[in-house]
Amino acid sequence: MANHAKAAEYNNTSISSLKGADRVRKRPAVIFGSDGLEGCEHSVFEILSNSIDEAREGYGDRIAVTRHRDGSITVADRGRGIPLDFNPNEKRYNWELVFCELYAGGKYRNNSGENYEFSLGLNGLGSCATQYSSEYMDVTVYRDDYRFDLHFEKGENSGGLKKEKCHYPHTGSIIKWRPDLEVFTDIDIPLEYYQTTLRKQAVVNAGLTFELHDEYSGETFEYCYQNGIVDYIKEIGGEKSFTEVQFYATQTKGRDREDKPEYKVKLEIAFCFNNEINLLEYYHNSSFLEYGGAPDKAVKAALVYEIDKCLRNRGKYTKDEAKVTFADVQDSLILVTNSFSTETSYENQTKKSITNKFIQEAMTEFLKEQLEIYFIENKAESEKILEQVLVNKRSRETAEKTRINIKKKLAGNVDITSRVKKFVDCRTKDLNRRELYIVEGDSALGACKLGRDAEFQAIIPVRGKILNCLKADYDSIFKNDIIVDLLKVLGCGVEIKSKHNKDLNTFDLANLRWNKIIICTDADVDGFQIRTLILTMLYTLVPTLIQEGKVYIAESPLYEIAVKDKSYFAYSDKEKVDILAKLRGKYTIQRSKGLGENEPEMMWQTTMNPETRRLIKVMPADIEETQAVFELLLGENLSGRKSFIEENGYRYLDMVDVS
Repeated sequence: MANHAKAAEYNNTSISSLKGADRVRKRPAVIFGSDGLEGCEHSVFEILSNSIDEAREGYGDRIAVTRHRDGSITVADRGRGIPLDFNPNEKRYNWELVFCELYAGGKYRNNSGENYEFSLGLNGLGSCATQYSSEYMDVTVYRDDYRFDLHFEKGENSGGLKKEKCHYPHTGSIIKWRPDLEVFTDIDIPLEYYQTTLRKQAVVNAGLTFELHDEYSGETFEYCYQNGIVDYIKEIGGEKSFTEVQFYATQTKGRDREDKPEYKVKLEIAFCFNNEINLLEYYHNSSFLEYGGAPDKAVKAALVYEIDKCLRNRGKYTKDEAKVTFADVQDSLILVTNSFSTETSYENQTKKSITNKFIQEAMTEFLKEQLEIYFIENKAESEKILEQVLVNKRSRETAEKTRINIKKKLAGNVDITSRVKKFVDCRTKDLNRRELYIVEGDSALGACKLGRDAEFQAIIPVRGKILNCLKADYDSIFKNDIIVDLLKVLGCGVEIKSKHNKDLNTFDLANLRWNKIIICTDADVDGFQIRTLILTMLYTLVPTLIQEGKVYIAESPLYEIAVKDKSYFAYSDKEKVDILAKLRGKYTIQRSKGLGENEPEMMWQTTMNPETRRLIKVMPADIEETQAVFELLLGENLSGRKSFIEENGYRYLDMVDVS
């Protein structure tokens, strides 16, 4: 029988509970959703929320936030000032209730009514939880002709409440604290968090000004939207929106269930349609709902219902066409909702989603009513919306067909030699040695095949001029056998740049079967064009290969200069002159033929032998400049291309093949 170490006893004395500050300090994720940076950021938002609630009730129109160099934060408002003095009802000091008692505060209903009709800091956790999780916290309050001061260290008060008579320009609360690294794994909150948070709060609290002072950079930022979400949507859409911003607001009352209490709801919805930019943001009691919840469900249901109804009534669908989805609407939609309620069901303390059934129902019905009126009274704008949504829908459906087509064509692990016509593989499996030559036509295939080192050099011929991938849509591209064959041989998948084709991004550099991809075409106008089209295809479908330096161009000689039993090869007119200057005696000069007419020995020496060939690595220093050149020479900008040729064409006259 095995011996076992004696286990610790588990009895009535084994159960314990965390008390005081340890309830937060040892389990911060329970309150803040995380013990990392995200949780630390949420602790900041809890303090900010209290100042916002004051301002929304009409007390103060400016909130200042300072990001200090040591990682501490100050939030200063012009509200009524947090009550900190003795509370005869609770028979305790209010500062203890606010900063040392979870689930206490001025936002719970009581017999005398409500201090805050629509509150961001609902659960009475924020001030206390943030204080508990801080290395230190200093609180200064101006109210009732007094200045009140408190100091906390690691969740414990030091020195009690200090109170002195004071004259001040305005009431308000100033809280400075430093999140504790013993509580959070990271307290280095980036400037971007403050900028994003304060900007969003300015959006949903019309007319409220937020100041941000950053001691790291010495910069100061200010955010204010006088018309709230309407101004925000105009800013996001800019000149690219093709409808005016619509704004709807209402107030109502209801309950989530018959046995639940009735509560007030205030709704604001603003939107416009835009061809290039889309945005969906939901806010409730000023809290940004990252996951939406009730408002998200309401918006999707109302928009799809009304747009589908309008499309059917106006005969926009083709016979047996499937109805629109919200994805088709969202592609061109900028929409923000800003709702408030006196009762809110958050999924958790981090307030990233709400679940109120009545809010969802009320918003759905209200938005349906307003959209119905809007579509009837604004015929021209609604026609633009319907047409654009149909374009989005049909593009999505085409993309889905293309996705299935690509996956069928590029899928599987069958031996490539049996799937790609005229592809000639090499023997080695060593990826550091394998080279793929992309050559021009069957005759070049034959010459390269005889001239190569079959151990590490493979060949695939391109038959004719391939499709210009900058001008073609993805559906046409992946119906092109030459392009599909090249992608199969490369083995690394494709990179797609389209909002409808995100799931087509099958690219994985680790699956690339080659160390070098070498484009090898004739040194004439047709060869240069084929080379450019192959480069365009690689740039469009697998740009990472160019950025990683995997793509090369093999230079072909222009001239063969023979002296007795020796040959010299010139790759340019200048080289020809230089070679001739060094030669003595008789020689013959022959203009190079096409690759297909080269002898195997010459092919090996000039184009394929790593010791003697010349390769140009295609490695754009500036990807934006490269893109501009490709667009100019092979895109839709005809007038730009004409101007470029007029200004630069003379430089290439010696390359023009005219007789």
